[in-house]
Amino acid sequence: MAIIEIKNLSKTYKVYQKQEGLLASVRGLFHREHKEVHAVRDINMTVEEGEFVAFLGPNGAGKTTTLKLLSGVINPDGGTATVMGHVPWERENEYRRKFALVMGQKNQLWWDLPALESFRLNQHIYRVPKQVFEETRDTLCEMLDVTRLLGQPVRELSLGERMKMELIAALLHQPEVLFLDEPTIGLDVVAQHKIQKFLKSYQQERNNTIILTSHYMKDIEALCKRVVIIANGSIYHDGSLEDIVDRFSGDKIVTLHLAESRALDGLANLPNVIEIEAPKIKFRVERDEVGKVLSQILGAHAVDDIVVEDPPLEEVISNVFSEAEKSQEAELAARSNN
Repeated sequence: MAIIEIKNLSKTYKVYQKQEGLLASVRGLFHREHKEVHAVRDINMTVEEGEFVAFLGPNGAGKTTTLKLLSGVINPDGGTATVMGHVPWERENEYRRKFALVMGQKNQLWWDLPALESFRLNQHIYRVPKQVFEETRDTLCEMLDVTRLLGQPVRELSLGERMKMELIAALLHQPEVLFLDEPTIGLDVVAQHKIQKFLKSYQQERNNTIILTSHYMKDIEALCKRVVIIANGSIYHDGSLEDIVDRFSGDKIVTLHLAESRALDGLANLPNVIEIEAPKIKFRVERDEVGKVLSQILGAHAVDDIVVEDPPLEEVISNVFSEAEKSQEAELAARSNN
């Protein structure tokens, strides 16, 4: 069952072009120059119930704008979208009670008050019954191990602790759809891992539909099976994480642990060597050549261990972003010429 349906959704901003210098600033008071920025261009996407979707793209690609459109924060210039049967920008109260938006760079908690006070405010805003509120709050606090911090002012919490409180505040009314915009930005590895673990457990238990944007590929690997990539406001790829690695990575990384260090002398001239640390050597091989290359090496040298793996996901996604931006720029140039 489709929970989110997007058809030809578009959003364009007019951005004031301020020129340098006092005279240009005075001139700008009477004659302003603007340029159009197409944040989202005719995107189409369907998300099924219970999916955990990664929504990726370089900075300025249109990710946050799309989430703001789906949460009704801004209105589109064209196209349609429905979330659980509701049109987001109509801002119906019934819809507002069914979704939550968490932005890693925006605070919803009152800075000088304990998080518990903000939780109570959300309880009244969303009209959550007292017993349901208390049970949900206690369960979430226990899962994220922050019960002891509920009476502490938010400004005194660490970034990781604050982010956990932000998630709890967003989930108190038990939303069916959750939009997460870089929820682990700026967090250390330990805090990232704890939030990943929480989101995975919570989503599996509740079968929520979640769209996640993140620049941390560990988030994507840990949580998402489906990845949508957007560049210059248009969707470039929509498929599984495995599809992306297979399609956009032509290499494998091979690590050999040789039986004798002196055998490295005969392998040092291999093309695309990444690292040599006796008795190990790491190098790149084209996917189609792995079997052939290993066969030749094993025929000439004794090897204790072999590891064949895909390149780091960060590297693969970076390559995808570059290809996507070039492809979209070429398409836009072709359109303008026509």
